[in-house]
Amino acid sequence: MSTASKITLGTVSVLTAGIIYGVHYIQKAEEYTMYQGVVYDQERRRIKEERMAELKMQQALQKEYEAVQPVDRTPKPSSEEKRN
Repeated sequence: MSTASKITLGTVSVLTAGIIYGVHYIQKAEEYTMYQGVVYDQERRRIKEERMAELKMQQALQKEYEAVQPVDRTPKPSSEEKRN
């Protein structure tokens, strides 16, 4: 085998190995990114459930307080309406 063919074979082998490594690296990076999306979605869902629980608790407290102390729900005139 001539020197030129050995150099060509070596170069092609190194480039092939580099391309294979690069493709695997990109696949792992995409897999990690996709997994982070799942983690983010789970966190968003947990926060949403916490907020819903807080809302229900606040609504229950509001009903309890309104039973004890009635609330007038008619709108009060603003300061501009009083001037006119």
